[in-house]
Amino acid sequence: MSNFIFQDEIEDEINDKPHKTDKVWRILVIDDDESVHQVTKLVLADAEIEHRKLEIVSAFSSKQAKEIMLNDNSFCMAFVDVVMETDHAGLELVEWIRKDLKNQAIRLILRTGQAGSAPEAKVIKEFDINDYKEKTDFTANKMITTVYASIRAYRDIMTIQRSLDAFKKLIATTHDLLKINQLKNFGSAALAHLLTLMNVESSALYIARTQVDFAKQTTSSIIACTGKYVCESDSLEASNIDKQVKARIQQVFIDKSHYRDDSCFVGYYQASSNSASVLYIEFEDDNEHFKASLAELFATNVALVLESLTKQQEIEKTQRELLFIVGEAVEARSKETGAHVRRVAIICDILAKKFGLEDSFVEAIRLAAPLHDLGKIAIPEHILHKPGKLEGEDWEIMKSHAQIGADILEKSTVSISKLAARLANYHHENWDGSGYPKGLKGEEIPVEARIMAVADVFDALGSKRCYKEPWPAEKIKEFLLSQRGIKFEAKLVNIMVEDFDEFLQVRLDYPDYADPEH
Repeated sequence: MSNFIFQDEIEDEINDKPHKTDKVWRILVIDDDESVHQVTKLVLADAEIEHRKLEIVSAFSSKQAKEIMLNDNSFCMAFVDVVMETDHAGLELVEWIRKDLKNQAIRLILRTGQAGSAPEAKVIKEFDINDYKEKTDFTANKMITTVYASIRAYRDIMTIQRSLDAFKKLIATTHDLLKINQLKNFGSAALAHLLTLMNVESSALYIARTQVDFAKQTTSSIIACTGKYVCESDSLEASNIDKQVKARIQQVFIDKSHYRDDSCFVGYYQASSNSASVLYIEFEDDNEHFKASLAELFATNVALVLESLTKQQEIEKTQRELLFIVGEAVEARSKETGAHVRRVAIICDILAKKFGLEDSFVEAIRLAAPLHDLGKIAIPEHILHKPGKLEGEDWEIMKSHAQIGADILEKSTVSISKLAARLANYHHENWDGSGYPKGLKGEEIPVEARIMAVADVFDALGSKRCYKEPWPAEKIKEFLLSQRGIKFEAKLVNIMVEDFDEFLQVRLDYPDYADPEH
């Protein structure tokens, strides 16, 4: 489920198979003698290396060569004359290419008609060139041999460079692997790395996964994709990729074996007894250098990593859902049939982000938010369901839910549970110190509890309760402003009021559930 390894050494034989590519190898000839350019073009006119023609570009001085190379780094090699404007112009150009231009990939072949001015042993030792040829001894066959060797060396250097670049990208991606929303990013980076290593070009790549759960239900998803059919949907069936591509992927899942033709490779990888992955590669040009065995080695390992990440994703998703279920179960005891806990979690998330908290803290607050009223499970139903304002002993019992919730959650050693305990315990504290259970004031109240206080009241006022009807938006806004610096931290109220419509939209996006009794 990633990208691949090295191509084989090019064969010298002519391959009669047609190729789609029209790419060329670009060679720069730097010499002040017009005849040298003519002879070079004549000798190399019909040469074809790795199914690519050669394009010869001429420069008649080192100055002109510099101008060309400053704007064009696509040359694979250059023939450089030693004596041009000066007796050592070619040598100075070589030094400029390597040190100033910092081009280490281009293969530099020094040619001289005056060997005495630049002795071979001295030049090879002191200058970063790749070959040294005397013009009088440089036959057509030797020129072709030199070009083949230089282009192959350049090809291998560029393959290694692309591999290193892709590897750096992969390393940069891995620090986010444990974040669920980075799963597809990892897969896509792995795909790009695979093709770079294989030196195979592709127009479309996919990693698809299928899993059979304990109830024998099968789900198929797109884990990673890149290319012309990049899809937004995680579902294989719902994705907008080509129907034929989709059918091939689905058939490989059924056959449980690899498929390959001239246009694509589809690999099957069994990750566990109940899950498998498929790697789809559509070739853009030719597939001559693609090696399925190398693909299988690399893809199998990446499939195992992605399988582990996918399981983590499922576990975290289950945990989040369970937190919501527990929170909603508590609400249901109070005969609240709405989506209060989900809305409050989202509102806390928005508030925390706008308040400037770190992303990890924001995510923790969102996860813990559904448990803010957990202590209500210990409150008698006749108090929870009592219409009107609670007073006296009933009110004291109701207030105890804050401490009860905290006591339950503090038994856990998990950091999210510890944060949830603070939310439960302090979300009824007031900025001016008039709240409960501790009478904390101002910044003595944990920031997560201050955020929850605003979010909880905002959503509760807009919801129907056994003791009240929902308030209109303007009345809610007026109440929040009236309690700025009293019940709530002023900065949080300002944030909510400034973007009031955004918070109201949460209610529209997550409306109260219908009462099951109606």
